[in-house]
Amino acid sequence: MPLPQLIEEDLRVLDEALGTLVTRSESSMAILIDQAGFLITQAGAAAEFDTTTLAALAAGSFAATQSMASLTRENNYNSLYQQGDESSLFILNIDSDCLLVVVFKSAVSVGAVKYYALATSAIVAEQLRNARQRAPHQSIDLAVLNLENSNDYFHRRSVDVN
Repeated sequence: MPLPQLIEEDLRVLDEALGTLVTRSESSMAILIDQAGFLITQAGAAAEFDTTTLAALAAGSFAATQSMASLTRENNYNSLYQQGDESSLFILNIDSDCLLVVVFKSAVSVGAVKYYALATSAIVAEQLRNARQRAPHQSIDLAVLNLENSNDYFHRRSVDVN
């Protein structure tokens, strides 16, 4: 299912939720991506990472995990945890469209990250539901986006100067 049309209010809620997640879990950063690996929004020290590549690789890694789950007759692998010496990664499936990716130092408890990520996923899922209900026939599939000409998808908001 493609992403719903997101407006400024949606992005404000998503950004706030990710920012709260990063602060409370003491993570380095969090990104919200679609299942194809396109970055939707980010919070934390994202400038320290190549978030575009990380988003694509995280989506691919999660898809591979889902494929392994189906091979083992499991249909409920909804998260992926990768532990490293310096940093770790937690990927959580939000819904059929989005993944939440959290990068954190290995000294941080994965349990705390998971706890706060689950709370954040509920907020994100609710906001995406609200966006779908607001405009049920307006959606975007980022995988088919023409990067050469994105004018059909992104529009400037008019501002009243009076």
